[in-house]
This record gives sequence, C-alpha cells and structure tokens, in this order.
Amino acid sequence: MNKKSGKTRFRAFGLIVFMALFGVVPSAAWAIETIAKQAYLMDMATGEVLFEKDGEAPMPPASMSKMMTAYMLFERLRDGSLSLDDTFLVSEDSWRRGGAKSGGSTMFLEPGKKVRVEDLIRGIIIQSGNDACIVVAEGLASSELAFAEEMTARAKEIGLKNSVFKNATGWPDPEHRTTARDLAVLAKRTISDFPQFYPYYSEKEFTYNTIRQINRNPLLYRNINSDGLKTGHTVESGYGLTASATKGDRRLILVVNGLPTKKDRSREPDRLLSWGFREFNNYKLFSAGEEVTKADVWLGEEATVALVIENEMLLTLPRKARRKMKVSIKFENPVPAPIAKGQEIAKLVMTAPGREPVEVPLLAAAEVKRLGLMGRLGTALKAIVLGESGGKPE
Repeated sequence: MNKKSGKTRFRAFGLIVFMALFGVVPSAAWAIETIAKQAYLMDMATGEVLFEKDGEAPMPPASMSKMMTAYMLFERLRDGSLSLDDTFLVSEDSWRRGGAKSGGSTMFLEPGKKVRVEDLIRGIIIQSGNDACIVVAEGLASSELAFAEEMTARAKEIGLKNSVFKNATGWPDPEHRTTARDLAVLAKRTISDFPQFYPYYSEKEFTYNTIRQINRNPLLYRNINSDGLKTGHTVESGYGLTASATKGDRRLILVVNGLPTKKDRSREPDRLLSWGFREFNNYKLFSAGEEVTKADVWLGEEATVALVIENEMLLTLPRKARRKMKVSIKFENPVPAPIAKGQEIAKLVMTAPGREPVEVPLLAAAEVKRLGLMGRLGTALKAIVLGESGGKPE
C-alpha cells in the first residue's frame, strides 16, 4: 500500500455483543483502495468496521457538520420542548452570514421573518442552508458560538471522541474538526435515535420562498437503496459525503472526505458501498437469552442448569471466511451448587485463523440450590460407590 493512500486498515472479522467492537487481521483477499483522503465504512447492526482509511485523522467536515446541528434540533423535538410548527426569527446576522451574498449554501431566508421548524429542518438537510443553521443555533442558544459549544459537549456524550465544533454550519475554521469515524457514529446515532425524523434525509427536493432546490446527495438518485445523509465541500476539505444504504436486512454507513471532484463524490461512495455489501455478510449465532448448552451440577437440587447468552450475538464476516470460524465452550463440569441465576458459569470461545480468540460469558438460566446434608451425603456416596455425579438423588 503506497504512502499516498494513507493509513488503511481492513477488519475482516467482527463480533458484537451490545456494540462491543473487536480487532481484526488484514487480509489481501478483501482489500480495496480509495482516492478519498479519509474513509470509514461500517455495518450498522454490528458496528463492525469493514474499511478504514485515516478514519481517526482530524479533518474539516464542511457541511457534514450540519448533521450535528440537526441532531441537536431532533433532540428538542423528541423531548417535547419544541414542535415542528414552532417558529424561529431570522435575524439580520443570520441573513447576512448565511444568505446568498455570503457565498455559501443558503435557504434564501429573509431577515425579520419567522420560519417554521420543519422548514428549517428541510433547509438544513436538503438545501444545506447556512442561514437555516444559524437561525436554529440562535433559536436554541444565546448565540451560534454558544450553540457550537453545546454541540461539542453533546457530541462527546454520544460517542464522537474527537470532534470540536466552532459553528453550526461547517464554515471553515482552523479549530472546527471531526473525524470520519465520528461522523459515522453520528450517522448511526441519527438513524437509531430518530427513526421518525431520519426520513427527512431521503427527501430529494424542497421549495422555499418560491425557490426549488434539490438534495446534493448523489446516492439518492442511484438505484442502491441509499436514504441519507449529508454532503460537504470546501476548498480545504474537498468533496465529502456521509451516506447510508440498505440491502435486505443490512445497512451500511459510509463516510468519505477529501475527494477531488463532485463526480468522484458520486462514484466512489457507490463503489465502496457495493464492495461492502458484496464481500461481507452478517451471521446470527444466538438470540438474546438463548440456551447454548447445559452444565451438570454437583450437589444441587437440580442435576443440570441451562447456560444462556445474555445478548444477541451477530457477526459481520467476509463471506469467504465464515467456514473458518470455530466455536467452543470452556468451563469446568460439574458446577458446584449453589448457583445464582445470572451467574457466569462458562465462556463461549470463538476463534478464527490469524486472530486472538474472543470470549463471551455464558450465564446460569436459573437458580440451583444446594442439597441438604442428607442429600449431599447420598450424592457423595453414589459418586464413591457407583462413580456417578450430579444433582438430586432419586
């Protein structure tokens, strides 16, 4: 891999138990390159990273920052402190800095007018309006700068580890930075936290003030089941896109940034998403609470106890690597009573060539009390005389 491509990592095997991510070993069989300066491709259900190129590198996000502005707005709508029919006033400052004369994307708001929140949502997402973002920032905080500080604080709370916002729009600022990984996390949180509002990201056009504008997301116009999220572009950042697409019951999230041209922003995400769907698949091993095996119980009122897995186990694997995975169970049998319900009894061990084993706890499905004195004596006698072990004697 040449230096121009940046630091690229491929994760070819993944397991999640309530969003726990595990490392992977690169494999040339699943390698892919990209001309993007930064890229991050993630499976929505498992959180597994299928492809990464400088995913943790600080970068200017341009208008992809507006996803965080929308997220803050969605939170107010969800908690009931704001409604879609509420209105915000367009200040002279928001019109001057975000209007047509500013040189950036605009919703063409008019100073002194009041605008419905739902129109502002569409103005932010579809038209990428800087004026709409500033109006929202001023409506939700004392100023855009104060709102940006709230954005930064909230971003850290929801898992964006390396994001600092200095404005609500993504307007160039040397300290306004995020990472491809953080934008992927933000997209995931947006989709999962706000299913009632996420469909705004798939709308292709919006007309406000008699001016019709179309969504700049090129994937919405391709036949790949893409339904979001947001484009970005400045001279410093290049062309970027945070995108999501579905195929069957799978959803992938992709972030690319630093692409040379608008045409590249259309082609490269399509290619990377297609690769992710083609080369990887999700495999469900166990449902939450499902019995995996049984363990013998020594000196217990029951002879055995069921062992269950607490959380759903879903793997994202390269299609070619599935048959190389092995699953085993590690524990000492029999298990001495008493046993508490939910007590960790065993480990489910998953192995694959070229990587460290992954261990997941198996828990007792029920309580097993210890036998009384006479019962224990009877069981011990059977073990000595007949070589038997286990639970309650007949």
